[in-house]
Amino acid sequence: MARNRYDMDEILEDSFDISQLKRLAGYVSPYKKKMAGTIILMLSASALTMMVPIFFQRIMDYYIPQKDMGKVAAASLLTLAVACYSAIAMRFKIKTMSAVGQNIIHAIRTDIFNHLQELPFSYYDDKPHGKIQVRVVNYVNSLSDLLSNGIVNTVTDLCNLFFIIIFMLICDARLTLLCLCGLPLLALVIVFIKRKQRRAWQIQSNKQSNLNAYIAESINGIRVTQSFVREDENSHIFSGLSANYRKAWMRAIKFNFTMGPSVDMISAVTTAFIYVLGIRWILAPDSTLTVGVLIAFTAYIGRFWAPINTLAGFYNSLLTAISYLERIFETIDEPVLVKDAENAGQMPPIKGEVEFRDVSFSYEAGHKILEHINITTKPGQTYAFVGPTGAGKSTIVNLISRFYNVDSGQVLIDGTDISTVTIHSLRSQMGVMMQDSFIFSGTIMDNIRYGNREATDEQVIAAAKTVCAHDFIMQMEDGYYTEVNERGSRLSAGQRQLISFARALLADPKILILDEATSSIDTETELLLQKGLNELLKGRTSFIIAHRLSTIQNADCIMYVDKGGILERGTHQSLLNNKGAYYDLYMAQYDFLA
Repeated sequence: MARNRYDMDEILEDSFDISQLKRLAGYVSPYKKKMAGTIILMLSASALTMMVPIFFQRIMDYYIPQKDMGKVAAASLLTLAVACYSAIAMRFKIKTMSAVGQNIIHAIRTDIFNHLQELPFSYYDDKPHGKIQVRVVNYVNSLSDLLSNGIVNTVTDLCNLFFIIIFMLICDARLTLLCLCGLPLLALVIVFIKRKQRRAWQIQSNKQSNLNAYIAESINGIRVTQSFVREDENSHIFSGLSANYRKAWMRAIKFNFTMGPSVDMISAVTTAFIYVLGIRWILAPDSTLTVGVLIAFTAYIGRFWAPINTLAGFYNSLLTAISYLERIFETIDEPVLVKDAENAGQMPPIKGEVEFRDVSFSYEAGHKILEHINITTKPGQTYAFVGPTGAGKSTIVNLISRFYNVDSGQVLIDGTDISTVTIHSLRSQMGVMMQDSFIFSGTIMDNIRYGNREATDEQVIAAAKTVCAHDFIMQMEDGYYTEVNERGSRLSAGQRQLISFARALLADPKILILDEATSSIDTETELLLQKGLNELLKGRTSFIIAHRLSTIQNADCIMYVDKGGILERGTHQSLLNNKGAYYDLYMAQYDFLA
């Protein structure tokens, strides 16, 4: 099912969709007033700093020859005042834009996380979880500098560049044209590396995604790794993935670092020409160019290439961000296949009659898991599904909760097609205990209360007692307030299942689904739990999947699922009397236990 594995690169886009930048602009839009205010403040500071070379020109050409030290001091004080104003403006910009950038990052990350909450199981079946995580964390973080500084700096520097050219033209038009001769060379560099640079960052993001996926998989499977002494082999795989990431990153950063040195080289060459020609023009008998003008102009040269360098850095950041934006918006655009219908209503209070009407289902096109399933249940009764692994037992109960959409047919509860009601109103009346007993980091009390946030401590404890979890919980250092780790690593498999069972019970569901609920519970605990189960199942329509047939012998109806359909159905005794598939399964298990 996981077609996109940790060792498989994701598909690279040949061309960037400009609409994605427009979508990014949508996140920026709420802060346009703050950004505009910051830009105006920075432009005023830049405009004042443009006057500093003029001050130096006046000092060199007039005040010093005239020995007017008062005006020299005044010009120096003005220069200091401009520097102080620029420092204050810069501090305001950093503080404001850092907050704006992080707010935008928060909004993007919230959107992608909320969307992930709505995506169906099929999305997670097909993609390594590490590749999903890297999009929510690393890729979104990589936009931070672009949003915090890049946009404001770019607008400010473009305006500064315009102002600088005007001041340069005022100083000397010939020197200005000479300085501008370097821009076509820079444009050629940009055109030459643009496509290669974007592709390099796409490949880098793929290799980072692969590495993150393998790290996540390795952490989740560390017990299996150590049990089978796979550390050396896993280290070899990790080393290969890390080397691929390092190689991709080095290639991408090589293009990034091409821009800065190119700007510096072109700047140095044009500046050298300006000095050589400027001095020759000053020495000419009829020259209007003065030493002060040349000094002022060379000061503007530094200011001219500084924003170009910044713009080149923004260009690099933009190309890097584009490769990440593609993945971020790809995730946000992932279709929610299981969602409320346009005019979905609320599910009425469930009584418990469930009907599968000619239901067919497949995870992948052309590979049917269920074909033409017909089931009708009565409220308050218990139904069990048995059969070989992969026959579709879990699929049937997943369809009841509408974790997947059926290919054809209908699933009805109390005569209502579940595709016509809201998912929340449907699932809120169900209790589901999955085969994977997931435990969240926090206290045991919080984990049990996860199914009903309004439950009191007394109700939590009562649920735990019903499923025989109370005794082992009280033996822990802080009882119900004992902190457990993510996935419940401090707990045994049986203890995790009992806590999950209490969680499902606490929800007080009208329909109860137990998928291998007792698979990790020892025989002694199972006997105790059976009494609690009998109390739990009263008054509820229950669906139980079990390989251990001892847990479902009292079910009102047992269905043997195989080959895409229900081969047999009936009570435990009637199925044994038929001596069919269920009989063979029971006898095989009986012989094994004997």
